[in-house]
Amino acid sequence: MSSNEKDKVSTGSAAEKALAHNPPPGLEKAEGTQASAAKALDENHQAPSTSTDFEQHNGDSTRLSVRKAMALAALACCWTNAQAPLYLFAAVPVFIYRDLGGVDRWVWFITAHLLATAAISPFVGRFSDVFGRRWVALAGSSFIVFGQIMCGVAENMDVFIGGMALTGIGTGINELTALAGTAELAPVAHRGYYIAGMILTIIPLLPSVMYSQIISAFSTWRYISILTGGWALVGLVMTALFYHPPAPTEGLNWKQKLSLMKDMDVVGGFLSIVGLVLLELGLLGGGYQYPWASPRVLVPLILGFFVLIVFGIWEFNRAKTPMIPRDLGPAPRTLIMTMIITFISGANFFSVLMLWPSEAYNVYGNNPYGVGFRGMPFPFGILAGCVISLYLIARFPGHIKWIVFLTCCIMTIGCGALASARLDNIHAMYAVLFIAGLGVGGIVVPASTIATIISPRDFIATITALTISIRIVGGVIGYTVYYNVFVQKLVPQLTKLVVEACIKSGITNKEIIGVVIELTGASLVDEIRLLPGVTDESWAVIVAAGQEAYVRAYPWVYYCSIAFGGVSILASLGMEDISGLIDRTVMVHM
Repeated sequence: MSSNEKDKVSTGSAAEKALAHNPPPGLEKAEGTQASAAKALDENHQAPSTSTDFEQHNGDSTRLSVRKAMALAALACCWTNAQAPLYLFAAVPVFIYRDLGGVDRWVWFITAHLLATAAISPFVGRFSDVFGRRWVALAGSSFIVFGQIMCGVAENMDVFIGGMALTGIGTGINELTALAGTAELAPVAHRGYYIAGMILTIIPLLPSVMYSQIISAFSTWRYISILTGGWALVGLVMTALFYHPPAPTEGLNWKQKLSLMKDMDVVGGFLSIVGLVLLELGLLGGGYQYPWASPRVLVPLILGFFVLIVFGIWEFNRAKTPMIPRDLGPAPRTLIMTMIITFISGANFFSVLMLWPSEAYNVYGNNPYGVGFRGMPFPFGILAGCVISLYLIARFPGHIKWIVFLTCCIMTIGCGALASARLDNIHAMYAVLFIAGLGVGGIVVPASTIATIISPRDFIATITALTISIRIVGGVIGYTVYYNVFVQKLVPQLTKLVVEACIKSGITNKEIIGVVIELTGASLVDEIRLLPGVTDESWAVIVAAGQEAYVRAYPWVYYCSIAFGGVSILASLGMEDISGLIDRTVMVHM
């Protein structure tokens, strides 16, 4: 017997002893509880594990009762209030940094939100095990409410970034709770239908760019925080009233519950987030704020890679209960391929979602109605892709591999075709945007559903958290890479074309030309009118030159997406047939 095994045998908390002698109902469903407790539960409290056993024990568990419907409605509120803040605020960064300043670091309110979501996601499963999914969901909505209050009253960009980071914690909690909670309430064979139904509740938020543009242009962007914070408050109330899943540790006192958290992989979580933050610092600053060879770029990049290597070593050799389960279930290769595809879909999802509104603004004009309308096809395509893909997975479980392959192909073709955007083809781009959304949506949520199907029963929340974390990390890295590529291509084009436009318009003062370039790069074209020597005619010439510079820079973002998409296509071909794992089992009864 190894020393670690001896430690496990010899060390036993009061909670473990209590569990061994008096196992509370439902604890066998807790993911990642301590080994001794799980063993005791296996010996003393046999849980039904087949659909027949479930139905005999609880009646026809596949029926949608009023109680279950209201619980699903509460989870849908958690799902939508998790999406709303980033969707709405990312559509109007110009209005935000025009008011708060921080034009050199505004991108961090997106990055901080995503990093916070990725940081909390791996721990939500354990918190749910110990405190119950209901209380965790209440905490998630509370984080969003307070984060949005912080954003709404912010007086500078740093406070706003902090508010979005706080909101990101709530987003990670609520998105995971909504997906895992819905998956538990649905029969395995019907999870695609149930989750598709939950996804449909986001329809009112699809014109988010239009909402944000109109609110910001005709009043103030701060009212967005009232909308998002108010909806999070509705979700908080709905969860408190209607979502009452069985608590995994019912019957234990707080001291015993807290003792069950001692194996939580805090070290792994710390290493992963520190490594990602350091990488982001290097990637966002490299070639944009500082030269690639400068210490300000190289030091965080090198340290970030080193910390992530340490994280990998820790997870696979030292962690007692790793963030990435060592038991990958009955189809480990398919789960790994699904995670690769999830990473890439996250990169394309967040990159297009965050970059296209700015392209619609910078290339085709800043009329709020026009920008809002141009922002609609992609999210509607995402919704359609999610629902269609989830339906096909539930309807044709024996063809999941080819469903994923097809959606990866559509995602790659659609995102790559966005590179064809020009000043004179906006109508054609509507169809391209919808196709790109169709492909991205066909992967971004269905991949999590596939992961819950093939994951071990006791690790549904853990695997769901892992897929969300990987998708968010893919979004963070993808957005950072794409944004850096975009800036690298934009700066020389702006310098060339805007300088030519200024000289052509009779503006020769170097300082004024420099300010014009900076304002054009920051999308603050209205402020150019106020500069000395700028007339209405010269302003129109300068704006047209800036639009052409943006047209030449944006395609490089979508060229990069083709390479990412190609990897996802290859990964889909490595998936296995998982139809044998799909049945009518329901994990949680209400």
